[in-house]
Amino acid sequence: MGAGIASAGILAGIERIEDKEAAPVRFNDKRSLKIFATNWGFSGSVDTFCAAIKKEGYDGTEMWWPGNKEKQAELFTALKKYELEVGFLCGSGSVDYADHRDSFKKSINAATSEFGQKPLFINCHSGKDFFTYEQNKVLIDHTTEVSSRTGIPIYHETHRGRMLFAAHIARNFIEKNPGLKLTLDISHWCNVHESLLQDQEETIKLALSRVGHIHSRIGHEEGPQVNDPRAPEWEAAVKAHLGWWDTVVSHKVKSGETLTVLTEFGPPNYMQTLPYTKRPVADQWDINVYMMNLFRKRYVK
Repeated sequence: MGAGIASAGILAGIERIEDKEAAPVRFNDKRSLKIFATNWGFSGSVDTFCAAIKKEGYDGTEMWWPGNKEKQAELFTALKKYELEVGFLCGSGSVDYADHRDSFKKSINAATSEFGQKPLFINCHSGKDFFTYEQNKVLIDHTTEVSSRTGIPIYHETHRGRMLFAAHIARNFIEKNPGLKLTLDISHWCNVHESLLQDQEETIKLALSRVGHIHSRIGHEEGPQVNDPRAPEWEAAVKAHLGWWDTVVSHKVKSGETLTVLTEFGPPNYMQTLPYTKRPVADQWDINVYMMNLFRKRYVK
């Protein structure tokens, strides 16, 4: 009985969200919206992953830049086989600034030069929230130079623990760095500010004007990921994120630029689990496919 009630609730959520009117502004050409899949949480081979996302209808994948030649060859072979595009994630986990800076630059330089297939974009996990402004700015300056030289868009993600971890902090970087472009994962800011950001409208408006890439996870006031965006109890959070994404799409349509999106609902422990069994409360893969279809339905004519 409990499972049936839960299923009915999910279906009601799907109907309510999916049947909403389309976004105020939409792309005329479906090629202007490219949707990527994450391999985060996928346990199979690269070939199996690429075959699966091709079957679902994704345009490509975003994943961490593979550090060794063998993994690079494996990835590029699969991308070519399944005719998929790629965006790379680059960054450093070091807490020592000098090590972090050098590792970050090395990763960016490799991902923009040592490839068998040119990436459509680079997304950066940039800096640390406890590095100084000047230290983090060095990373922005490097990516701005590399992007200008290679023609590959490079974005910095709004991510907890990184330099753009909070909206008001990001605003300072945006105002002082004209070349800074963002990967919008605004779910993190909902969590950091414990709100749906109603009290920072001007800052959010500024940030949305700098977005080149979206991570389409939906956060809420107490966490970076709702357990299932189809569930009716998350309607307010879903509406807030759709509103932010509508604004980004409007900017892209007006500028004639392509928008890239990663469906990035994550596995445990981003995905909540049941106590003791650690069983996920929802299906990560299905949710991400749902988000892909939602974006296409809402934002393409």
